[in-house]
Amino acid sequence: MKSKILNFLLIVTSLVGYLEWSGNSSSFLFQAEAEIFSKLVADPQAVLHPFTIIPFLGQVLLVFTLFQKKPSKILTYAGILALGFLMVFMLVIGLFSMNWKIIVSTIPFLVVAVVTIIHIRKTKKTGVIP
Repeated sequence: MKSKILNFLLIVTSLVGYLEWSGNSSSFLFQAEAEIFSKLVADPQAVLHPFTIIPFLGQVLLVFTLFQKKPSKILTYAGILALGFLMVFMLVIGLFSMNWKIIVSTIPFLVVAVVTIIHIRKTKKTGVIP
């Protein structure tokens, strides 16, 4: 059960990532995803980019694990990796630009990702699947 809670938290914390660009433009990832879905119908090629597809696939993988009886460790790792790709990139951008909003928005995901990885490794050593 703890694995499912952690996977759910990974999804939720990934959605609160904050982006800022060119002046006063900004959005949270959940807002950006809603915009991507609306554009997907009108112009699918406009949204086909590694920074949109890879994190979205990570979220899909993590959502899939929520419906498994025993969440797959491989799918969880793959979801963390795919979402981490974007979140670490955002963290680096935040650090270079010294934008505390971006930095703070990525920390919850990164903390939950580390806790999840520790949990998975701990269950691997003990042989107990929660």
